[in-house]
Amino acid sequence: MKKFKHITLGGIQQKIFNLVIITIILMMAVYTAVIMYQVSELTDLVSDVSDSQKRSITEISEQTMTAVLDTNLTQSTRMEAYIAEDVFGDAVRVVKVIADYTGKLFADPGAYPARAVSLPDKNKDGEISAQVLAEQGVNISDPAIKNKLGLIGNLSDLMTAVYADANVDSCYAALPDGVMLLVDDHSGTKFDANGDIIPIPIRERMWYTGAAETGELYYTDVTTDLFTGEISIMCSLPVYQDGKLVAVIGADLFLNDVSDAVNNTARSGSFVCIVNNNGHVLFSPQTDGVFSVLPSGEAKDLRADENTRLAGFVRDALEKNTELRLIEVDGEQCYVIGSPIQSVGWTVISVVPKSLADQPAAAMLASFNDIQSEATDSFNKGISNARATIIVLIAVVVILSITVAVILSKRIVKPLEAITARVRSLGGDDLQFQMEDTYRTGDEIEVLAESFAMLSGKTLEYISTVQRVTAEKERIGAELSLATRIQADMLPTIYPAFPERAEFDIFASMAPAKEVGGDFYDFFLIDDDHLCVFIADVSGKGVPAALFMMASMIILANNAQMGKSPAQILNDTNSAICANNREEMFVTAWIGILEISTGKLTAANAGHEYPVIKLPNGKYELLKDKHGFVIGGMEGAKYKEYEIQLEPGSKLFLYTDGVPEATDGDKKLFGTDRMLDALNAAPDASPKETLESVRGAVDVFVRNAEQFDDLTMVCIEYRGEAADPKAPEDPASDINPDNTQ
Repeated sequence: MKKFKHITLGGIQQKIFNLVIITIILMMAVYTAVIMYQVSELTDLVSDVSDSQKRSITEISEQTMTAVLDTNLTQSTRMEAYIAEDVFGDAVRVVKVIADYTGKLFADPGAYPARAVSLPDKNKDGEISAQVLAEQGVNISDPAIKNKLGLIGNLSDLMTAVYADANVDSCYAALPDGVMLLVDDHSGTKFDANGDIIPIPIRERMWYTGAAETGELYYTDVTTDLFTGEISIMCSLPVYQDGKLVAVIGADLFLNDVSDAVNNTARSGSFVCIVNNNGHVLFSPQTDGVFSVLPSGEAKDLRADENTRLAGFVRDALEKNTELRLIEVDGEQCYVIGSPIQSVGWTVISVVPKSLADQPAAAMLASFNDIQSEATDSFNKGISNARATIIVLIAVVVILSITVAVILSKRIVKPLEAITARVRSLGGDDLQFQMEDTYRTGDEIEVLAESFAMLSGKTLEYISTVQRVTAEKERIGAELSLATRIQADMLPTIYPAFPERAEFDIFASMAPAKEVGGDFYDFFLIDDDHLCVFIADVSGKGVPAALFMMASMIILANNAQMGKSPAQILNDTNSAICANNREEMFVTAWIGILEISTGKLTAANAGHEYPVIKLPNGKYELLKDKHGFVIGGMEGAKYKEYEIQLEPGSKLFLYTDGVPEATDGDKKLFGTDRMLDALNAAPDASPKETLESVRGAVDVFVRNAEQFDDLTMVCIEYRGEAADPKAPEDPASDINPDNTQ
């Protein structure tokens, strides 16, 4: 640290100075941020209000225009439909009246005299007249045809009357024989340039085939009149007698006036069109797009248009008066409304582009934007002036803050420097920090000095305590180390354990969870023909368990060496332990005595884990023997023993619960199944290799997890007589690992 003009660079004085400056800067930054945030919020508020006003203008305008369109288009469209209904209704009424009378004629032909009919007459052009027309090759002089013409000749007066009164351009009655009676006022059009009567393919005309095929009232698409060339439609109705077609009655409507009226509806993109019951556009001012008029063979059925909303609207409009809808037409949003012409099953559709309806709103928004722009300019000027004022204010505050920071740092640092110098001088035998007048500032600095004084006193006390604890810990460590060696020395650890005995091999290991453990095992020869083996697990861990283990091991071994049976050994050991067991500790134990010459193993179990047995040429399996109560758990407990016949090549694996209950980092247990898998991985291994294989599998499973229990294992391999240790093993055995004798 260096001094620069009474300021210690890198020291606490500089840090206090920096702290004050940083605090002031942060405060000003926060203040500035708040102001800027509020300005931003105000700007956003103004913008939001502007956007809200624009949306309101647009929404109100759209709602108003939609309401106006809904009212006006509904009224005009329905009026157009009503007018069309009146026009087309005349044709329907004419056809039905003539058809009704025709039915009566054919129902009772004898009641009506034959009436003469004539061919077209040029001199009657402009007069209403009844005329006979025929197909090419039909002889109207044929008696059968002549009789039928004489019968329908009775229609002449009726057809003339209705033609004069109704809004139709011709009416006619056609027979299946290829002749027809027609009434109109333009007979001169029935002749060609040579003055010959033009034959007409009656039974091929749309009005004839349509009525004959449907059997009901039929309207053709818009077509051209065969004689006049005028735009027209034909309305026709079949007449049946006894289920047989006898005539087709029809009427023509010239539609030039309708076409002109529809074409005149086109204004600024809006228009009216008429669609027939097949979904074809019949009249429209449009020359392209979905609502343009196409020839009948090319016309598209709008009811099946790929624009599903348009198709649905057309279907609805053909059936009923629709409400105002907004749909896409040729890539543009349009308002549409429809009204059906009931008599022909057609509909009148009015179309208004949305852009046309939005023009008033656009004009209002343009005016509003001009006003908003002027207001925004004024607002921005005010904000700019406010920012300049804030910058000047911040500069003044920073200068004053620096001055105050320098003064405060000097007054605070002086006593701290004295404390620092005294603390640095502490060392060796001089560890006592004493209070001085310099430190008595009446604030936190004085508290700091008192804390140093108290800390130095406690440090001296702590040093003394640490010295005593260290000495005690070293003593306890030495005693635990001695206990570990004593416990290890009590267990058989020299292998091979019986190098002079080839009839069997045995190996054992124990890994305590702490310095000393509660597991133990032992094996020894009671006499030349009997080997005693036992394994046990004391409740608890650490030094108490180790002491209890040593006492239990001595009692078990002493009883075994007296030549007692396994059950009696456990009975006497339990009695001895229960006699003075104030700590209420207990032992699980398995003990077995092997008759070496015969392989007979007599065993008893005091609440210990199931042993594992491997038969010759077989695999390791649990031997689920009968369990007695734990040793030391209940005074007077009786234990039962059982026998196992070991054949040469048999192996017996004993273990404590530390093996199957070994736990990995995820709290999963190693388990009996994994233990059996590890044993069967090398079923022919020696006892030592078998224990190493199991221990290796446990280590791989638990990985770095802490060992919580002692891990003890014993493995015995019975080889039988020593004369031929390599003789083949006898696979026969009467041992069932899942049952006891």
